[in-house]
This record gives sequence, C-alpha cells and structure tokens, in this order.
Amino acid sequence: MSAAVLQVGVGLSGAIARFLAGFGLPNTIAGLAGQVIAFLAVFVVLFYVGRSVLLPLADRVMSSRDLEPHARRPIRRLLVVVLGFVAVTAAFGAAGYDDFLQSLATIAAAATLAIGFAMQDVLKNFVAGIFIYTDKPFKIGDWIEWDGHSGVVEDISFRVSRVRTFDNELLTVPNSALTDGVIKNPVAKDKLRLQVPFGIGYDDDVDLATQIIVEEAEAHAEILDDPAPTVRLTELGDSSVTLKSRIWIANPSRADFVKTRAEYVQTVKERFDEEGIDIPYPNRTLGGELTVAGLEEVTPADD
Repeated sequence: MSAAVLQVGVGLSGAIARFLAGFGLPNTIAGLAGQVIAFLAVFVVLFYVGRSVLLPLADRVMSSRDLEPHARRPIRRLLVVVLGFVAVTAAFGAAGYDDFLQSLATIAAAATLAIGFAMQDVLKNFVAGIFIYTDKPFKIGDWIEWDGHSGVVEDISFRVSRVRTFDNELLTVPNSALTDGVIKNPVAKDKLRLQVPFGIGYDDDVDLATQIIVEEAEAHAEILDDPAPTVRLTELGDSSVTLKSRIWIANPSRADFVKTRAEYVQTVKERFDEEGIDIPYPNRTLGGELTVAGLEEVTPADD
C-alpha cells in the first residue's frame, strides 16, 4: 500500500513538473518546483483538512465520554502532532523522496527504541495518565486518599497529578502511583456515610445513650433523614461499651465531613453530660508485692 501511495506521489510531482515545463521552464527547475508544490499541496490538504475533520470528531467522542475540559487540551495537542507527522510523511512521499522516507523511518525506529529505554518511567506515568482520563477514578476538586496521603486534587496532567494536602502542602504525585495502588475517593458519590463511635460506662443506660445519639443526628441539619441514622453496640471494651453511630451526609467534601462530624460529636457529648452518662477513660489496676532487701544491714543511729 505504501509503495502505491509513493508512486502516486511521484506521479503528482512529475505531472506538476511537466505542466511547468510547458511554460518554458528548464527541466531541472521545473522538477524542483514540482516537488516543492507537490509537498506543500499534500501537506496543506492533509493537515488542515484533516484537522478540520479529526478535531471536531475527537471533541464529540470526548464529550460523549464526559471528559473533563482540562483533559481535552493535551489530547487535542497530541492529535495535532500526530496529524502533522502523518502530513509531513505523506508530503515527502508526494514529492518523490522515497529514499529519504526510508532513512527517516529507520532513524525514527532507532530513536523510538532509545527513547523508550531512557524514558521508561515517563512513559509509564504517561500511560497511567491516559488511564486516569479514561477511567476517571477522580477529578479536579475531589478529596482522595492513597498510601497514607490525602488531599484535594488541583491538577491532572499526562505525567503527574498535583494534590493539595489539608496542611496546605502541594504534593506532585506520579500518575503511576495513583493507578498501581488503591485510591479512596470519599466524594465520588452524592452521599457519604460516617461512622462515629461513642464509649459509655458499663453502669450507664445503653437504650438512653442510643436514643440520644439518634436524636442528635436527626436534629442536625446536615445529616440526612434518608437513609436514617442507626446505632449499633459493637464492642465491650476493658472500660467502656462502644456504640457506633452510622450517619449520612449529602454532597460530601472534606470541609463538610470534618465540620459535621465535630458538631455532631459535641452535641452528643453535651447531652450525655446532661443525662449523667459518662464517657469513661481506660483504667489500669496494678497488683503485686513490694520487697525491700538488705534491711538487716541497716543499723540504727546512736542517740
């Protein structure tokens, strides 16, 4: 197929050269002019016409995939570069530079192999960036957690992602680190469940404590009524009985999560104080004997 294309190219430059020679131009000049005109004509047609067709088609595909606007720009640039390379290659073929194309292909293959070995990590992160764009495990503005780190995503590029921690530190994370492991995205859905444990004493009324925990959840404006708050006795500890509250909040973010949880815990604590329900702290009882040696060697002092 490539040989046929090159043959058409040679015919195009030759036809242009013969046309120019008909106006009295020397064959050498007409031949060079024919090659230049064939090169420019094929390049312009393939690049600009292809761009006007390919980019709108790519935009429609990316829109159907709900790809984020920041992700579309690098993909568009990559498509333009690929289209430009194809247009240049075809233009050289149209101009009749068969040997040049063969040499160019050999050089490109060797360069690709060398670059591939030298840039393995870069290519790995590049591929991971493509997976992030297509799989969409998170987007800009999401709060994510991975490998003991957490923060809000500020930027996603093909090589790295930038995450702002809650201490206002900026982390530049290789994309492969975000695709090779487990990523927790608490705000991926429209609702988030919080589990809040409360410890009460063994002598306290479990039913009354459960009622208070549920009532304070129902009274909080940011806690959803559907699904309804629930409380389960989950542990009999050394010094306390653990009641775990399960509540839901809507449109979660890190700020909403921290604020709602803090307010809820505070109101429950205040109700516990009013009803005389203790939140015990761990107690430790030490037992054993204390032996003092060497008393027989101690002599009383003279008066």
